[in-house]
Amino acid sequence: MPPSTRENGAAVLVAYASEHGSTREIAARIAGRLTRAGHRADARPVDGAVDPDPGRYDAVVVGSAVHNQQWMPEASGYVRRHRAELGNRPVWLFSVGMSAALGRPLRSLASHHEPKNMPALRDEIHPVGTCLFSGAVRRGDLPPAGHAAFKAMGGHYGDYRDWDRIEAWADEIAHRLPEAQAA
Repeated sequence: MPPSTRENGAAVLVAYASEHGSTREIAARIAGRLTRAGHRADARPVDGAVDPDPGRYDAVVVGSAVHNQQWMPEASGYVRRHRAELGNRPVWLFSVGMSAALGRPLRSLASHHEPKNMPALRDEIHPVGTCLFSGAVRRGDLPPAGHAAFKAMGGHYGDYRDWDRIEAWADEIAHRLPEAQAA
């Protein structure tokens, strides 16, 4: 698929790394929202099998679940492997963590801290924007030791995705795409 022209909307890749599906569903929602805004968006995993080619798109959104305060290696590796292509087009980055699931004292702290490897990724590709969302966390997602630590932090299982906020961010991207393409 060659890059599109402004008249028929931008071709947008929404690449993601997801452990348990929450980030995948957020990526799909972002792609759907971009499509409804008149762009052609594809949500594709960066699971290490076959990398989606960012060079085939006008713009790219990359998202990752956050584990141990970092993006998943599949997502950060994707950004590094494709930094040349990503550096030549508008890129947005999103992270999906569990800050909203934590107890009150940690929730505020966690909701304002980006993943540890985000500054390096930002320096490599200079994204137009970044965003941190809360995801969903289920008891089966964590091993026994992880469950104990989660509970010790006052964590509560559930779906903490704020779909209105996610859609608003996607709408902001959709609105900026023509401006970003002209740059």
